[in-house]
Amino acid sequence: MQPLLLLLASLLSSGARTEEIIGGHEAKPHSRPYMVFLQLLHNGNKRRCGGVLVREDFVLTAAHCQGSSINVTLGAHNIKEQEETQQVIAVRRAIPHPAYNPQNFSSDIMLLRGDSGGPLVCNNVAQGIVSYGRNNGTPPGVFIKVSHFLPWIKRTMNCL
Repeated sequence: MQPLLLLLASLLSSGARTEEIIGGHEAKPHSRPYMVFLQLLHNGNKRRCGGVLVREDFVLTAAHCQGSSINVTLGAHNIKEQEETQQVIAVRRAIPHPAYNPQNFSSDIMLLRGDSGGPLVCNNVAQGIVSYGRNNGTPPGVFIKVSHFLPWIKRTMNCL
């Protein structure tokens, strides 16, 4: 489980490089179909984040992954290569939690809705979304507890 956490921390940390695995190992190709790669433009700078597909039209990620333009990549194993399984979808709407505070990263959770969002996964259930951590991917990483936000997630998805 620790290698998966380190990989997810490196994917979701705003300053981490997403093309390398830190302290973990490569997952079996396409064994995590719910994982998404986000590319975004924030104040003119390209950034990368990760997220989890929570429904066919919603991605759950960290609110600090906001940008003026966000693309979701699904079906990727190696983001450095164009694979037949990859789909790149523009995000139609980013919905950060209304209580998100970028100064202290409280409620650092956001839903994305691509025209059709690393999580902490236990027993095939998303338990957490990385809120912040060290840029080099070493522990500790801080996760937002997804279950705490389920009422907001369900309410928001049902309204759209």
